[in-house]
Amino acid sequence: MLPPLLTPGLGLFVWNLLAFVIVFLILKKFAWKPIMKSLGEREKHIADSIATADKVKAEMAQLKNENEALMAQAREERSLMLKEAKETRDKIVQEAKDKAKAEASKIIAEAQVTLEQQKQAAITDVKNQVGNLVIEVAEKVLRRELAAKGEQENYIRELSKDVKLN
Repeated sequence: MLPPLLTPGLGLFVWNLLAFVIVFLILKKFAWKPIMKSLGEREKHIADSIATADKVKAEMAQLKNENEALMAQAREERSLMLKEAKETRDKIVQEAKDKAKAEASKIIAEAQVTLEQQKQAAITDVKNQVGNLVIEVAEKVLRRELAAKGEQENYIRELSKDVKLN
């Protein structure tokens, strides 16, 4: 035979069933509504938390997109600023080159004018020296009275050998 705990008697079963029904009714009357209310509040809180998390996630995605857009705009502005700086630098360099070329052209023109003036002065000086030499030769020829034409030619040759042209 089986022990009494494994095969309860009918009386024990009825008393247990009666205790269960009484506890169930008491719980239903006093505890069921607060428990269901608490579970409903918890469910609502979880749903609100999920909705808030989704909202925060969407806001983070939007902020990320805005941040990426701002970064792209900043890159574009930086690129534009670098381009403008490069153009300004190139413009300044070109202006400096143009100014240097103009200054060099001016100096070269002044040097050419100076050279031309010095050349004209040198030519004038040579002409004056040649004129003086001709006058000296003519003067020496006239001072000397020569009897024959041959002697005059010999004398002119001697003078021309003595003359040094620079």
